Amino acid sequence: MLKEIYTAAMGMIPQQTKLEVTANNIANANTTGFKREAVFERNLIDAKQNLNNVPGDVEQDDPPTGTYVDFSRGNFNQTDNPLDLAIENQNGFFVLQDEAGNSFYSKAGHFKLSTDGTVQAMDGKSLMGLNGYLSVSGEFMKNESGVNNSNAMNLRIAENGDVFINDLNIGTVQVAGIDNLETLKKVSDNAFVAAEDTVVNMLPQEEVAMRQGWLENSNVDVIKEMVSMIELQRAFEAGSKVIQANNETLDKSITVGRYY
Repeated sequence: MLKEIYTAAMGMIPQQTKLEVTANNIANANTTGFKREAVFERNLIDAKQNLNNVPGDVEQDDPPTGTYVDFSRGNFNQTDNPLDLAIENQNGFFVLQDEAGNSFYSKAGHFKLSTDGTVQAMDGKSLMGLNGYLSVSGEFMKNESGVNNSNAMNLRIAENGDVFINDLNIGTVQVAGIDNLETLKKVSDNAFVAAEDTVVNMLPQEEVAMRQGWLENSNVDVIKEMVSMIELQRAFEAGSKVIQANNETLDKSITVGRYY
C-alpha cells in the first residue's frame, strides 16, 4: 500500500512541475523573444529502486526532473518601428549589458533610446555594438521640436547589423553566435546568461541575418500548451485520487488493528 502511495506521489511531483512550466509558457505567449520551456524526467524505476530494499519506511527520493529551453525560432511580426530588430539566425543573440558590466543574451529586439541616446532594451540594459555601447548622439536624436525621437531619425540598420543615420555608419549591432544553446541559463522571460562552458563567438557580419522593423514573437503554441495543461491536470487529479483512496484504506486498517 505504501508503494502505491509512493508511486502515485512520485508521479504527481513531476506533473506539478510540468503544470507550473506550462502555465508560465502560456503567460508569456505574447512576450517578445520568449522561449518556451519543457520538463524532462529520469526513468522513475531509478528513482524508486529503494522500494525493493526497504520493506517498511519509504525513503524520500526527489524525482529527478528538470527543465530545458526550446530554442526554436518564433514567428516574426512586422512593426515598422526602426528600433525593432529580429535576428533570423537561430544561434544568434543580441548582446546586452547592465550598469555593472554583466552580459546577457536575448532574442528580444524591442529597443528604445535613453535620454543620452544610448540604444537600450526595455528594461534599461544597453545594446552592445562591436565597439561598445550603441549610441545615437547630437542632432541626429532630435526632430524639429528638439525632441529625442527615434522616428524622427533617418535610421537604417542593414541585414548584417551595420547602423546608419542619414547614410552615415555609426556602428554595428553585435550578434553573439552560441552553438551549445543548452548551456545558456534563463534569468528572465527573455534574457539568458552564459555558463562557464558556453562557447560565445561573435557571428561574422556576412553570416548575420537581421531584420529592421520586425520582432521575433515567442515560440509558444498556445493551443498545444492549453491541451497539455488539461491533460496534466487530469493526470494530477488521478494521482491525487489514488493517494486519497489508499490513505482511507490505510486508516481503516489502522482502526481495525487497534481492536485486535
